Amino acid sequence: MNVVIIEDENLTAKRLESLLHKYDPTINVLTRLPSVAETVVWLEQSDRAAIDLVFMDIHLEDDLGFRIFEQADLTTPVIFTTAYDEYMIQAFKVNSIDYLLKPINYDELVAAIEKFKALKKQFGQASPPAPDMDTLLNLIGKSKHTDYKDRFMITVGNKIRSISTSDIAYFYLEEKIVFLVTKDGLNLPVDYSLDRLTQVLNPRQFFRISRQFLVSLPAIQTIHTFSAGKLKLDLSPKSKHEVFVSGDRMTEFKEWLGK
Repeated sequence: MNVVIIEDENLTAKRLESLLHKYDPTINVLTRLPSVAETVVWLEQSDRAAIDLVFMDIHLEDDLGFRIFEQADLTTPVIFTTAYDEYMIQAFKVNSIDYLLKPINYDELVAAIEKFKALKKQFGQASPPAPDMDTLLNLIGKSKHTDYKDRFMITVGNKIRSISTSDIAYFYLEEKIVFLVTKDGLNLPVDYSLDRLTQVLNPRQFFRISRQFLVSLPAIQTIHTFSAGKLKLDLSPKSKHEVFVSGDRMTEFKEWLGK
């Protein structure tokens, strides 16, 4: 199988390639491309018929990945990678597109490839139906108006508390339990996974920096840079754990800081 990876975060692209080879060592990654512009040029100079499958990040360094379909005659099946909320994920399902939620999980990758193979078998040598890009772009615009969660009901012993989202500094995972930390330092367990929290919280206010932490912008007091661009955060209230931004989230985190 010949594969193209379109992803602007180099570490994420390398990790995806590694997971693909774990699934099937014979998979041939033809190229890794970081932008719409470079992808369009590469496609113009390449034999598109030789490409079996494309993995495409939605938000590339210069534009939305969807723009590639507008600028190049790309009919190859695509599996999108996305950090969008649940509303957008439903949009992909409606449009018969498979997707992988970042950070990419190996089992989900395998399931996506198996789905692609099943579709290819169903449609023979023809490609599976192309996505409706106009509908997707429209849904992206609508998704900006999603209603996000503004309160959490917390049960502690025989007491129930209602915590406003605006009073939450960050969430963290410890021993399979997710805790919220309020701005005044309370640590309270919540009946949500971090994956679910990224879907119900406003992405302009909260960012998933790692598998362990989901932080609000006001909670970030200092950002320390290390060699190789590694970032360490000082949070308020202070965390009992060291807080680092995962390498595969670095680019998106910097973009989020600048919004």
